[in-house]
Amino acid sequence: MSLDPKLLDVLVCPKDKGPLVYLDKEQRLVNERLGIAYRIDEGIPVLLVDEAEAWPPDTAGE
Repeated sequence: MSLDPKLLDVLVCPKDKGPLVYLDKEQRLVNERLGIAYRIDEGIPVLLVDEAEAWPPDTAGE
């Protein structure tokens, strides 16, 4: 499920108010400046700072 381009134009990171990069395959909105990502649940961005994940994810254990 992809996000509406109009929505992507207005979404910003709640932590630094900067732009986010949308990754359709991963269903994440990424803030590359801070190294964090926000998940997208059923087409709804979860833009809660406390819910942000480290980005890129740690793949050392794989």
